[in-house]
Amino acid sequence: MIYTVTFNPAIDYVLHTDRIQTGCVNRSESEEIFFGGKGINVSAVLAELGVKSKALGFIAGFTGEAIEQGVKGMGIDADFVKLKSGNSRINVKLKADEETEINGQGPHIDSEYIDQLMDKLDEIKDGDTLVLAGSIPNSLPDDIYERILSKLSDRDIRVVADTAKGLLTSILKYRPFLIKPNNFELSEIFGVNITTYDEIVEHAVKLQAMGAGNVLVSMAEKGAVLLDERGKLYKCGACSGTVKNSVGAGDSMLAGFIAGFDGENYDYALKLGTACGGATAFSDGLAKKELIDKLMEQL
Repeated sequence: MIYTVTFNPAIDYVLHTDRIQTGCVNRSESEEIFFGGKGINVSAVLAELGVKSKALGFIAGFTGEAIEQGVKGMGIDADFVKLKSGNSRINVKLKADEETEINGQGPHIDSEYIDQLMDKLDEIKDGDTLVLAGSIPNSLPDDIYERILSKLSDRDIRVVADTAKGLLTSILKYRPFLIKPNNFELSEIFGVNITTYDEIVEHAVKLQAMGAGNVLVSMAEKGAVLLDERGKLYKCGACSGTVKNSVGAGDSMLAGFIAGFDGENYDYALKLGTACGGATAFSDGLAKKELIDKLMEQL
């Protein structure tokens, strides 16, 4: 079983208009509502590929109920911890001549609810996959990822991590199966400006030396690079298409890689991940199977 953890799920309210003028009333031309958060995005694309997963995390209030129902409606097994106060966040995405986002903060999470999440993790068994994706809310301890992996350290599970800077480097001692920084996040981790292919490879090797198994670096229109756990390099160019959406493309790539990896076929996993990331970038929402299949033909 694949488990995804989303600490701060959200309703994404997307509004389309020609342009935004501050200080006055703006009217949208169309709207969409999506249920997301990085872990949920991974689960949603896995479901689109016919792969089952269970979504864990925290929800609160009427927005939390909507998220839970929306996630279940996507064919995902949802097992969220329900907070007694507050509301899950709403993120407003304004798509005009420029793309602007206003992301909500989300509810406060007390220690008793952290304990409830830890209890749910007890069902994870040898051979399962755990996806830890995204940042953490201010009300959670900074070492929450480390606590989770310490709890599970006696089990033979595949840990997949997609988070930034200190959150990522702090868990490398637990030897995660796969990490997926993009080229900008790679620069932030090492405090240098990384721009070339050779520089990306050099720093992927450093992350591997720090404990990472497979290092997948996404580079937007330049494609992606994978350094596998055996030290072999793979490179995949980006798919061709018109970019409509920047939200969830990295999560989609992660889902495609997980779905495509059979234990040894890294090349296919990288291609499926690239196709899934492209399918989301070229859509108004997350990737759909029909477009994923078309992009796989490109690759």
